[in-house]
Amino acid sequence: MSLPSRASVVIVGGGVAGCSVAYHLTKIGVTDVVLLERKQLTCGTTWHAAGLVGQLRATRNLTELAKYTADLFHSLEAETGQATGFKQNGSISVAKTPQRLEELYRGASMGKTFGLAIDLLSPGEIKERWPLLEVGDIVGGIFLPKDGQTNPIDTTHALAKGAKQRGARVFENTKVTKILVERGRAIGVETPDGAVLADTVVLCGGMWSHRLAAEAGAAVPLHAAEHFYIVTEVIDGIPRNLPVLRVQDECAYYKEDAGKILMGCFEPVAKPWGMAGIPEDFCFDSLPEDHEHFEPILEAATRRVPALADAGIQLFFNGPESFTPDDRYYVGETPEVRDLFVATGFNSVGIAASGGAGKVLAQWIVDRRPPLDLCDVDVRRVAPFQANRRYLRDRTVETLGLLYAMHWPYYQYRTARNARRTPLHDRLVAAGACMGETAGWERPNWFAAPGSRPQYQYSYGRQNWFDACRAECEAVRERVALFDQTCFAKYLVQGRDAPGLLNRLSTANVDVPVGRVVYTQWLNDRGGIEADLTITRLAEHEYLVVTSAICQTRDLAWLRRHIAAAPEAHCTVTDVTPGIAMLGLMGPRSRALLEAVSGADLSNAAHPFGWSREIEIGYARVRASRITYVGELGWELYVSAEHCLDVYERLLEAGAPLGLAHAGYHAMGACRVEKGYRHWSHDIADEDTPLESGLAFTVAWDKPGGFIGREALLKQRADGVLGKRLVQVRLEDASPDAPLLYHEEPLVRDGVIVGSIKSGAWGHRVGASLGMGYVSAPGGVTKEWLQSGRWEVEVACRRFAARVQLEPWYDPRNERIKA
Repeated sequence: MSLPSRASVVIVGGGVAGCSVAYHLTKIGVTDVVLLERKQLTCGTTWHAAGLVGQLRATRNLTELAKYTADLFHSLEAETGQATGFKQNGSISVAKTPQRLEELYRGASMGKTFGLAIDLLSPGEIKERWPLLEVGDIVGGIFLPKDGQTNPIDTTHALAKGAKQRGARVFENTKVTKILVERGRAIGVETPDGAVLADTVVLCGGMWSHRLAAEAGAAVPLHAAEHFYIVTEVIDGIPRNLPVLRVQDECAYYKEDAGKILMGCFEPVAKPWGMAGIPEDFCFDSLPEDHEHFEPILEAATRRVPALADAGIQLFFNGPESFTPDDRYYVGETPEVRDLFVATGFNSVGIAASGGAGKVLAQWIVDRRPPLDLCDVDVRRVAPFQANRRYLRDRTVETLGLLYAMHWPYYQYRTARNARRTPLHDRLVAAGACMGETAGWERPNWFAAPGSRPQYQYSYGRQNWFDACRAECEAVRERVALFDQTCFAKYLVQGRDAPGLLNRLSTANVDVPVGRVVYTQWLNDRGGIEADLTITRLAEHEYLVVTSAICQTRDLAWLRRHIAAAPEAHCTVTDVTPGIAMLGLMGPRSRALLEAVSGADLSNAAHPFGWSREIEIGYARVRASRITYVGELGWELYVSAEHCLDVYERLLEAGAPLGLAHAGYHAMGACRVEKGYRHWSHDIADEDTPLESGLAFTVAWDKPGGFIGREALLKQRADGVLGKRLVQVRLEDASPDAPLLYHEEPLVRDGVIVGSIKSGAWGHRVGASLGMGYVSAPGGVTKEWLQSGRWEVEVACRRFAARVQLEPWYDPRNERIKA
């Protein structure tokens, strides 16, 4: 079979991800598919994967994809005639500490909202299912009966066979040397045997993906790390079909196969690999053994499973696997290069993720839009700097071990820090800031009281910064607080067609007077929310768009692609994030402080809510926008980076008599939950409409030219019934022992799960544990339906009485922000 010169889709990489994409493309009718593998199928990292097939993931959609993978593997052998070695023997995760048990139980509760079968196990019940296990110090665990294991090589070949049976062509020993890009689009690939042009290029190259993408102009940050496991000789009397076992407190997993035990680990300090490049002849290679590195894990394993102490070791294995900076894989179209898609960076869960990832990416390629909310794994979450090789090397030391570390709320990475710092960074640290990291930005999460250390002590309950956060929230409510919001992304949109283009993207009408600040969403054709941001009109043909730090790449790509889709339009966009600092001055005394330092009249008559103007502070010209994300009177101040320190120092000096306090992002998060302010990726995303999420007030239904998604919203409005709505949740228990809500806790009405929490926090201004989440009802979610039910929230397999309503718990009439 000769290499074709053209195909509809070219897939780079013949591991489980690439073969899954080919399989699923052909399954939905795209048969002109060419898959190119540099050596042999699976020869990179797939071949040595442990083959674990777990289903419980951090979000509903990722769990649904993992469930689909298990279902696919269950039927794949019968469909293709290729054995896969898949067996659904279940999995057990055990806990040595109450904290780990709470994590497992929280996961079990979350799994209920996804329809997963999960059993809670006592130590004795764990021993019954895994007789070789020492359980003397085990406090409990969970069992997922639908989990399992598979043979990675056989499964990959089954996917490839299924694809070939429907017309795909697979070429081994065909190295892709370059992804061809023309005018910002991928148009094919180059190989030693010639070019293959294509409408779509899909990069599934595992640890080779970073280099190939970088040479094409796209950022796909990942780095290989050494991954260790052993395989014993046959152990006499070992029960066959043991569940997969995870002892995360000891960084270890165990799998029985043919009477042997495979034991692998995700140790807390990993060994990055491949800094000098991957050998050209790499094919089914293993890496040098490192007994000293693995010894602590093995010693703990022989105590946990005493049979290992007497078993011979048939294989000591070390092989590379790819890890991303946030331990989540990449799927989707790259923001930099059109028609270049990726499915890569699977962080040792590639087998379990492969079926679902291949399915959604295939549909994404056909429709040119994601089929469901995939923001957790969407490649558009990447910040370009993260492709820096030293950054990736440093972060990979940590990310491998995080797979089995405690998944604490508010956990902050320890490695690859200080990549992006605001002009105030050192001043804030000196003021007691405990810095967190978001999209590489160092930003203050909370400020330690004098004499205490700005360092996290993690738990699922009230962490050590709880009182500091309360003090900051009190300053916001009673006096005035200063937030460093410089990390927010900012774009300058200019040109005579800027008003029309932004109006077409936005639900709200942005063709407003100069100085008006507009809160709006950008929607997709289905009415789902692609972006949640503010747009300020600076001049007739000039706007400032402000969005969250995590959305910097995604929202900029959305804007640029719509500009590019109208080549005749006179409109440009410039990312001005690095050059403009942003300070939030929030609280009832913010007006007095700002008037004192600027001399400007900031009364309601002179500067009403939702308006922006330039004022002078010190030697700087500052844009003051009266808007808030904490629900108090306040202004966001935009100042060029070189003047930021001058403005900050003058605010501190003038603010001292007014009780000015520093405040961090934990306080901001608590305040925004009290006010019901949505956060994109948590409370709203591309499957949620403004009507469902309570944001219909932003929609200018009849503005000239309409907006993207209008037709979908009109249909939803005409239906008259919203089967899903975002609600505000408040636990009845307001004691210090009340549980805190974080993400995906089940919402229960009259004993039946009808939704889940999307984000939560302790509301210091209202004195309660709060959350926001979606609930669904076949007859529609109405106020009457909410009021007539008995509501509970399930946290770690316990249910707590709650109140549920559509309005925010704090200042629902917005009297404070308009004071």
